[in-house]
Amino acid sequence: MQIALKPEQEKFILEKLQEGKYQSVDELLTLAFQLLEEHDYKKQKLIELREKISEGTQQIRQGNVVDGEMVFKQLKRFN
Repeated sequence: MQIALKPEQEKFILEKLQEGKYQSVDELLTLAFQLLEEHDYKKQKLIELREKISEGTQQIRQGNVVDGEMVFKQLKRFN
């Protein structure tokens, strides 16, 4: 696979290599892909969290709530 880089991207990569932060383009790209995967994972988790918050908010609006103190009392009975 061949990739065409924009001049500023190539400059950035060369600067990082010259700084000695990375030993090769392969090392730099491996880290870049790891960070992209992490970013995608966190983005998906954020979407899921927002959905759960939305569901919870809707349940509160509908009056589907449980008293927190009652929940803790019930949990203590199981211990």
